Amino acid sequence: MSTTSHTPSHLTVEELFDSPERAGASISPDGTRIAYLAPWRERLNVWVRSVEPDGEARCVTADVNRSVSSYHWTDDPRWLLYEQDGDGDENWHLYRVDLASPGAEAVDLTPFPGSKVTGLELPLSRPGKAILNLNRRNPAEFDLFELDIATGELTMLVQNPGTVAGWLCAPGGELYAYTTTDEGNVEFARWDAEAGSLSPVLEYDGSDYPLGIHPIQLTPDGAGVWIGSCLGTDRTRLVRVDLATGEETEVDSHPVFDLDTRSAVFPSLPSPLIRDRRTGELLGARYLGERQVVHPLDPHFAEVLAHLTKLSDGDLAGVSSDRSGRHWVVSFTNDVDPGATYYYDHSTGESRLLFRPYPHLDREALAPMTPVTIPARDGLDLPSYLTLPPGTEPSGLPMVLLVHGGPWSRDSWGFNPLAQLLANRGYAVLQVNFRGSTGYGKAHLKAGIGELAGKMHDDLIDAVDWAVDKGYADRSRVAVFGGSYGGYAALVGVTFTPDVFAAAVDCFGISDLVNFLGTVPDFVKPHLATNWHLYAGDPDDPEQRADLLARSPISRVDQIRTPLMVIQGANDVRVVQAESDQIVAALRARGVPVEYMVKSNEGHGFVNPENSIDMYRAADRFLARHLGGRQHANS
Repeated sequence: MSTTSHTPSHLTVEELFDSPERAGASISPDGTRIAYLAPWRERLNVWVRSVEPDGEARCVTADVNRSVSSYHWTDDPRWLLYEQDGDGDENWHLYRVDLASPGAEAVDLTPFPGSKVTGLELPLSRPGKAILNLNRRNPAEFDLFELDIATGELTMLVQNPGTVAGWLCAPGGELYAYTTTDEGNVEFARWDAEAGSLSPVLEYDGSDYPLGIHPIQLTPDGAGVWIGSCLGTDRTRLVRVDLATGEETEVDSHPVFDLDTRSAVFPSLPSPLIRDRRTGELLGARYLGERQVVHPLDPHFAEVLAHLTKLSDGDLAGVSSDRSGRHWVVSFTNDVDPGATYYYDHSTGESRLLFRPYPHLDREALAPMTPVTIPARDGLDLPSYLTLPPGTEPSGLPMVLLVHGGPWSRDSWGFNPLAQLLANRGYAVLQVNFRGSTGYGKAHLKAGIGELAGKMHDDLIDAVDWAVDKGYADRSRVAVFGGSYGGYAALVGVTFTPDVFAAAVDCFGISDLVNFLGTVPDFVKPHLATNWHLYAGDPDDPEQRADLLARSPISRVDQIRTPLMVIQGANDVRVVQAESDQIVAALRARGVPVEYMVKSNEGHGFVNPENSIDMYRAADRFLARHLGGRQHANS
């Protein structure tokens, strides 16, 4: 942790939160082209170019309303697919782009109001087809469809009997479902078309899998399924389940780390399974502790990986290859060199940098993220990350406690633009993987059961005390800042422990657990038993309902005296605007000042760069006012 005293460069909010110049690159199956995301009319769109260094780039999508975040090559070089929702409503539609007709508009392949696509697969065994889950018939139920990509024809393969969370289709046409049982367990079952019923293949303790099993991927031969399992162990490892017998066989594991399952929460993050583009077989598995570890599971990929890891001192992030396994496009996670993306030719050993998403950022001006372990008051280790302002003596600093969402998510090492903004302004930044966070074993996860506004919050307070005791933080100048569950944690901070924090920023956070559980989307409600009902409570049970209210910040709103900023997307379907409206209204009724920002064209997290910039400028001003950090003139 550097104690050098040079004056750090001042970073603007725009430099950190505007769209990247390029990002999200991948190579085409035939190895001739590279696709990536880049701005067009102030929104990220998909661009395609030749792999040759001087290849001309062409923008192939034309969304001027909302940035595109994900796209998919298909086996036919003519077609490219991408998903888009409407102003943050999370009703994801699937669009097709005709790469052979530059002037043609994208075609909405799922033009059904109020519906969303999930679980998109492009099976190797069905050229020209896509398999997808779609809730067009009933918003609460996802049926399984086959899509003919060229014609747009949708064929229902099976109608949801009402209990299925998602479907998989084997190469031979056999169908499998994963669901939550009445007892709250997670079940994987075979669909019997003649009987119109499900036959269980395997069942797991639902309390071990609050977000369901991840990954869950049929093997290329259709005889097995690869899953992330913690059966009989504290750690999540990679196993293969025989679909005929239900027997579980370990494929790979790490002695200390869990399989990296962050993509269950953030689909834009890479899958823990690295698979062969041509065969679908396993090439590697990702594990995540303080940093990532990739285990090669294929001799050829082991050779490739040895070369890829020489390209960057970061962690391997996006990875794609052509069908031959010779040509690769990869990007890296790095705390001070975000998203550097390379082309690598394994046949020649040659590589070249394709781009850096934020070339204007000087890594010398950015703050390293350092893993630290903090002991909770009951002895539980809390894996955490500390980011200190560069060029400043790390002593007695104002500090911002950044709380991750979920709560079944985790903080991890890498570039965090908010942490960089705060460190640049002179704040120490602390991110804590409190109990209930995923990725640190089953015991750490399940220690959060029943502990919302309890030990989960104690962990955050213990982390603040640790930072003060170590001399990093000034106890009188600590803020709490979080989104989603992190927003709830910020509100808990100012209602349950109002003397700890000098300021708080709540982004789309839960203020009333009962109202929150009553307003989650219909398709989520049948699957609450393994997560919110287990960890927090079931509002249909009078005793648990009373406890939920007691753990809700709205019940203690009269305790708030900490300066508070609240931020909300009007189209948020996870934490509806009423959650923020009611906390703000209660404070204003008492004459307590509160800053409130609502964006009419956003949902659960802001996507449009002008909204993100507006939000973080306001937060920058707010924290400078109440913690005394540096502030940029443009903020």
